[in-house]
Amino acid sequence: MATTEQATSAGEVARGYFGALGRRDRNAQRDWYHDDSGAQFHGGETMASKAAVVEYFDALYAAIPDLQLDIVQITEQDDRAAVQWRITGTFAGPGTFQGLEPTGARIDVTGCDVLRARDGKVAWIDAYVDNMAIAAQLGVLPPPDSKAQERMTKLVNVRTRMAAKSAGKLEDVAEGVWLLRGGFPGKTMNVYFVRDGEGVLAFDAGVRSMTNAIAREAVGLGGLTRVVLGHGHADHRGAAPGLGVPVYCHSADRAITEGDGGTSTFRFSELNFLGRLLMPRLLKRWDGGPVKVAGTFEEGDEIAGFKVVHLPGHAAGMCGLWRESDRVALTSDCFYTLDPQTGRKGHPRVPLGAFNLDTEQARASIRKLAALEPAAAWPGHADPLTGDVREQLERAADTT
Repeated sequence: MATTEQATSAGEVARGYFGALGRRDRNAQRDWYHDDSGAQFHGGETMASKAAVVEYFDALYAAIPDLQLDIVQITEQDDRAAVQWRITGTFAGPGTFQGLEPTGARIDVTGCDVLRARDGKVAWIDAYVDNMAIAAQLGVLPPPDSKAQERMTKLVNVRTRMAAKSAGKLEDVAEGVWLLRGGFPGKTMNVYFVRDGEGVLAFDAGVRSMTNAIAREAVGLGGLTRVVLGHGHADHRGAAPGLGVPVYCHSADRAITEGDGGTSTFRFSELNFLGRLLMPRLLKRWDGGPVKVAGTFEEGDEIAGFKVVHLPGHAAGMCGLWRESDRVALTSDCFYTLDPQTGRKGHPRVPLGAFNLDTEQARASIRKLAALEPAAAWPGHADPLTGDVREQLERAADTT
C-alpha cells in the first residue's frame, strides 16, 4: 500500500487513508491529511480544517474503541475517489459521541465518502451516511417498524406540519397551483399540487421518502384526488404507491410505471465515476416500486384546467401540463435546471443522455415547449424558468 510520499493518484490516496482507518492507525491517518483539508458530513456538520477532522475521529475512536472500517469498493477519476465503506463496532466508550453517553450498542452501517486528493494527500471529504440508521442502532431512536417508531413518526409529522405552516413549506406557483420540494439530497424533487374540484391532484409523485409530506400537505388543500405522472421514472413515481389514490400516466409510459421505472433503459456506464457509483443506489432508495395505473391520457387531453403536452425523448410518455390562460407549464423532466451528477443548479439543459431514450427527440420536445412561449416553466427538479423562457429553452435545445 502506498505511503503519503508514494501516492500519486486519488485511488492510492484513498486506499492509503482508508487503510489507516481500517488498521486504527491514528498517526498514519493524520499523516494522510493535507494541511489545508476538511470534510462535509452531508446531513450533518462541516469541518473546515484538518484539526477539526482529527478531533472528530479522536472522539469517534474514544466512543467506539473497537471500530472496524472495511472498504467495499473504490472508484476513481482524476483527483477524486469514491469509496464505499462499512463500519462495525461497539459504542462502549469511555468517550461520548455527539453528546451521547455510551450505551454498549453494536453498530453496523455503510456509507460512501468522496475524497478529493491534492499533493498526494486528502484535501477534502464529502461523506454520505444514513444518520437515522446510526441513531436507531445507538438506541437514540426506536428500531425501524416498531410501535415506538410509529408513534415517534406521528409526533414528528405533527410537529413538522406545525413548522411547515409557519414556515410556508408550500410555494405558490400560480392560481390553484402549489409546489412541494423534498427528497435527499438537497430537496430537489418537485411535486406540484393542482386544484382538482374540492381537492388537489399531484403532478408527479417525487420519491418514496416524500409520501407522508405529500399526503399531509394535500389534506390542507382539501385532500388528494389522484396522481398524474409526468413520466414513470423512479424519482417521479416514488411516493405514488403509498398515497392511496388512483394514478394516471401517458399510455406510452404505462409499461415502465407498472414495471421497473425505466431503470433497465438507463446507461449508467455513461455517467461520471460518482454517478456510476451512487445513482443506482439512489434510484433504489427513491423508488416506491411498481404502480398500478388506473388510466392513461394522451396529447391534448384536459386535466384540471390544463392541457396535456406530449414531450417524449427522456421517456416515451414524458408529458407536461400547459395552461393557456396564464401561460404556465408544469414540465416534469422535459428539461433540467439541475445536474444530477453534481447537484449543481443552473441554466436549463437537455436531460442527461444516460437517462434518455432518445436525446435528439428530447431536444425536439424542448423546442416544442419553447414554441408555446410559456411565462413560466416549472420542472421536475430544482428551480423554474422565468423571464424570456422561450429563448432560454431554445438555447438549451441547441446546446450540446
